[in-house]
Amino acid sequence: MKKIALISDTHSYLGDDVIEHLQDVDEIWHGGDLGDPALIDKLEAFGKPLRMVYGNIDGTAVRNQFNLNEEWNCEGVKVFMTHIGGYPGRYTKRVYALLKRVQPDLYICGHSHICKVVKDKAMNLIHMNPGACGIEGFHQIRTMLLFDCDKGKVQNLRVVELGLRGHGK
Repeated sequence: MKKIALISDTHSYLGDDVIEHLQDVDEIWHGGDLGDPALIDKLEAFGKPLRMVYGNIDGTAVRNQFNLNEEWNCEGVKVFMTHIGGYPGRYTKRVYALLKRVQPDLYICGHSHICKVVKDKAMNLIHMNPGACGIEGFHQIRTMLLFDCDKGKVQNLRVVELGLRGHGK
């Protein structure tokens, strides 16, 4: 079993409230729009695997270190992550084609700043968007997701509300 912290849309802000939740996980996954590349060092300082994709606001330094898409297996859960991709019933053309090819169990994206977890029965996958944990953007509440991957299943999913946008710790 692996405990996962899923964050996205930090937009150069990684508050103490987020850091507190990263202490007790096995892996950190970031769905893009990191912002300041200095946050990479901050996330890697936890000494845990960091899985990340770049987002539309990320500059060359982040894009040179991370990919647009990532696919991997976590404890029997096949994962596909990208920053912009839509959600069940409203996938972008690019992501729809990739999902058909990859056939993940878990599809992750960021970008919308809206925390959402949806089962796509037609594609037999779970879609997760952790919302935004940064303080900039149009979201009202800063959010992230915590969950476990174990024996091919996503379990113990928790939404963490981090407070109002624009107000970090």
